[in-house]
Amino acid sequence: MDFKSGFIGIVGAPNVGKSTLLNRLLGGKISITSKKPQTTRNRILGIVQRPASQIIFIDTPGIFSTSNRFNIRMVETALSVLGDVDIALLMIDASKPDPCSEQLVVKKLRNQKKPVILAFNKIDIIERSTLLSKIDAWTKQFSFAAIIPISAKHGTQMEALLRAMEVALPKGPQYFPRDLITDMPEKFIAAEMVREKVFRFTGQEIPYATAVTVESFAEDKKRSLVKIYASIHVERDSQKGIVIGKNGVKLKKIGEAARIEIERMMGCRVFLKLFVRVQKNWSKDMKTLRGLGY
Repeated sequence: MDFKSGFIGIVGAPNVGKSTLLNRLLGGKISITSKKPQTTRNRILGIVQRPASQIIFIDTPGIFSTSNRFNIRMVETALSVLGDVDIALLMIDASKPDPCSEQLVVKKLRNQKKPVILAFNKIDIIERSTLLSKIDAWTKQFSFAAIIPISAKHGTQMEALLRAMEVALPKGPQYFPRDLITDMPEKFIAAEMVREKVFRFTGQEIPYATAVTVESFAEDKKRSLVKIYASIHVERDSQKGIVIGKNGVKLKKIGEAARIEIERMMGCRVFLKLFVRVQKNWSKDMKTLRGLGY
């Protein structure tokens, strides 16, 4: 009778640690991370199972002002979450504020009649006096249900954050089975893990022009093997050369690193074959964006 459940939208500027927080709370990796902004492009759902509650998180792309069509679509995806959730979790990088993006998010939150919890992330790299002054300033800006200083990287204050959410959650049913941590299909997560490795092994220009689609995902249960064929989409021939690298070395590194992550997720052996395809200006074409899942 006292069981609580509901949806929490994790929102904030790019690179504040939203995906790192979600992975930390789940105790497993479902949302990819990197130091590059706008790594997250879709809504990612993760479920934290507690004795008296089921807390369902939705990780979102970073919110910021942009004129780029692709980025506009991602920001719209993030903002649309606010209308669907029970609680908004606003994350701020305490070590590196982004006033323009933060105020854009706060402006949207003021139109929502629901609890908002503020999480100050990366408190492990700032002075306590600086943190206290930031908390004081934000307390004057908005009426938060709770303000929790955290470090998603180190797991600091995770229990305090979950407790604050439990307090604000409504009573409700178990929406998902007790052993589930996400409703995202393995095929989707596998594609995301490939994209993460492209981020890690290529320079500044490539990631924003990269998308990954899984062409084939076949399970051989007798051999405890999954065969995955995936395509890395880029916009120019020069980008294709960078992703492949000299004698295919870069693509091989991307594939090996992604395969290890996917095997860890699936708990079995994985055969991963990658292809690089040039799709001219895909990030500016709405039809292509829809075809790629954005």
